[in-house]
Amino acid sequence: MWMRVSWILFFMVISLGAGAQKDISTMTGAWFPYLGNHKLSDKFSLHTEVQLRRNDYVSHWQQQLYRVGLDYHLNKQNSVTLGYGFISTFPYGEQPIVVQTAEHRIWQQYITQANFGRFYLHHRYRLEQRFIERASLSSMNEKVVDGFNFRQRVRYRFLVNVPLSRKTMEDNTLFFSTSNEVFLGFGKGIGKNILDQNRFFAGLGWQFTKRHNVQLGYMNQFVVKANGIQMERNHLIQVAWVYSFDFQKKN
Repeated sequence: MWMRVSWILFFMVISLGAGAQKDISTMTGAWFPYLGNHKLSDKFSLHTEVQLRRNDYVSHWQQQLYRVGLDYHLNKQNSVTLGYGFISTFPYGEQPIVVQTAEHRIWQQYITQANFGRFYLHHRYRLEQRFIERASLSSMNEKVVDGFNFRQRVRYRFLVNVPLSRKTMEDNTLFFSTSNEVFLGFGKGIGKNILDQNRFFAGLGWQFTKRHNVQLGYMNQFVVKANGIQMERNHLIQVAWVYSFDFQKKN
């Protein structure tokens, strides 16, 4: 486990060092994600997700993300997921894209969880196959799409939840949450960099029940553009809502 954490810290150092030498833009924003894993049976659940991301505090759109997937639970600690996502990215900030761009994304992931005393550990490994619009503006200032660029990416997130008001994560518990996720591109078309971005999060949450919690915290998102020169450091407030239904019939 600690070897994985060391690799994450290593990539964070690389990203911060690269930002000192390149064209880096620092911005502020706010993200509002909703997530749910709705139980269908003992083995299957439905993943749903909506993320509304704003830039310049909340003045302008950064992204809208919609994700759905089917989870298969190997046991209580391990699960795999296959899913689809639609992402709309807007021109924003000091290094804007030319025009609002859509992305279709297929993704697969493996999650494993464990707890040691008060520490609840969560590892997430995700693969993504991305189909990103190759978009431009015409002489009439209209959006023109000329096919899609295919990109691949691997992501790893390490997350820790620690109950504060109780000894365990149970109903009506205040908890501390922190995570770090690194994104690495691979295959053709990744440009001049392998490191795509890094996200560090720390915040507080309130667990109403095991299927319902809210979280408020700070995220530092570091993004490396495809040209390997332009980069972003986004300081973000994140307000997250997690609510999962149980559709399994009760006896």
